[in-house]
Amino acid sequence: MKTKILTTLVLAFLCLTSCSDDDDAGMAPIMPESKTYPLMSVSDPSIMGTVTFEKTNNNMTRVKVSLEGTQAGVMHPAHIHMNTAAEGGDIVVSLEPIDGSTGMSTTTFSQLNNGMAITYEDLLNFDGYVNVHKSADDLATLVAQGDIGQNELTMTSKTYALGSVDVPGIMGEAKFTKRVNGTALIEVMLENTPANGMHPGHIHMNTAAEGGAIALSLTPVNGATGMSKTQAGMLDNGDMITYDELLNFDGYINIHKSADDLATLVAQGDIGQNELTMTSKTYALGSVDVPGIMGEAKFTKRVNGTALIEIMLENTPANGMHPGHIHMNTAADGGAIALSLTPVNGNTGMSKTQAGMLDNGDMITYDELLNFDGYINIHKSADDLATLVAQGDIGQNELTGEMMSYNLNAVSGSGVMGDATFYERMNGEALLVIELMGTMAGDMHPAHIHMGDVNNPGGIAVSLTQVMGDTGISKTNIAMKDDNAVFGYDDALAFGGYINIHKSMADLATIVAQGDIGSNSN
Repeated sequence: MKTKILTTLVLAFLCLTSCSDDDDAGMAPIMPESKTYPLMSVSDPSIMGTVTFEKTNNNMTRVKVSLEGTQAGVMHPAHIHMNTAAEGGDIVVSLEPIDGSTGMSTTTFSQLNNGMAITYEDLLNFDGYVNVHKSADDLATLVAQGDIGQNELTMTSKTYALGSVDVPGIMGEAKFTKRVNGTALIEVMLENTPANGMHPGHIHMNTAAEGGAIALSLTPVNGATGMSKTQAGMLDNGDMITYDELLNFDGYINIHKSADDLATLVAQGDIGQNELTMTSKTYALGSVDVPGIMGEAKFTKRVNGTALIEIMLENTPANGMHPGHIHMNTAADGGAIALSLTPVNGNTGMSKTQAGMLDNGDMITYDELLNFDGYINIHKSADDLATLVAQGDIGQNELTGEMMSYNLNAVSGSGVMGDATFYERMNGEALLVIELMGTMAGDMHPAHIHMGDVNNPGGIAVSLTQVMGDTGISKTNIAMKDDNAVFGYDDALAFGGYINIHKSMADLATIVAQGDIGSNSN
């Protein structure tokens, strides 16, 4: 009996011991507090890794550097520096060199090189970065680098396009990345920069179309790499600025050819609230007094709701400068200047204008411009504003593409004949263009839309712009009858009427051309 009891106790003890051992083996080891930062490649693309800060039990900090791509037989010195990597700064902690055969090093410390105490928590908020050098004999060559502490880069970033300007082919982007402390790293990355060139860069106030003073000087772009990095936490005037504020900044970036040639821009782009969206509208600009000069006006919406207006013309003469304006009303009606545009450069056929305010001081948005009752005139020169080289309706006056033409036949052997074409506008009104052959230079031919038909004449419904004998053309905006009743494109196509073209104001009784329109037309 005693033997059985003893055997049972021994088995129970062994079972408890075995269960305890299994539980201990299944428990996860207690990991020290730690923080890991990336170390990016610099001179050698194959070398990169991480630096990890660990809090030890005796309140010291253990720093572990782990790199890939290092070679056996090489020792890489490493240091913690003050400031951001983009700014550069003095060494504050010398780390153990990285052994190229393992890519590893470990350093434990509780004070800076100058004897000042520093804790693990202090390092997590430290204004610093880590440099790893090629060798003790070549400290100038960096193989890896990374910001630490409050300078750590977050995953929040914004990229802006930098387009080519005076040097075709040089273009790229500017990337703004938010740091833990709320400031920003600005990286400019350009393509096709010439080797050995150094390209100064700045953030300016206002839009690129307007121009403005320098707000923040950037690190020059190295032509060999096409890159530059700038720490952005303070403007040149000493005002502090954050990443979030930069994303709402009223500014743009200029990258210059060289310090000796700041006038030549190699790249440029709007930033912040001035960033261009993907929303745009293009209007045709047809030739007027100078055959062959034509093009388009492109309106692009900015993040802040204003617009960039780009005029692009073909066949403008070199060295010419062509003033431009947005006018009120339709081109057929004519109207006062609403917004003065940047003159078109004849060498390029282009101009850019920031549109956020009319000449009278009234604010205007992109959306309002797309509903504006206006048109664009481009003039031959500041000395010859009377000669128009291009013109086009915009906003609500834009033509939809819908049209209807009617024949105008010669009367009493006049030899004058042609067409009357109604074009639909976005606002439902119509542009009526009369084009005649056989008119004489110097003559002016009154014209009207009448009620009735050519065989049953009636009273005048709509008075039209006179036809110029030199061109045989007249243009009239059709929005209402002479009695002020609404009369648009659809009304004209359904109207039972006809058009008369008269010989002159002095001889209205003589009709030179005539044709039924609307419901009277065949």
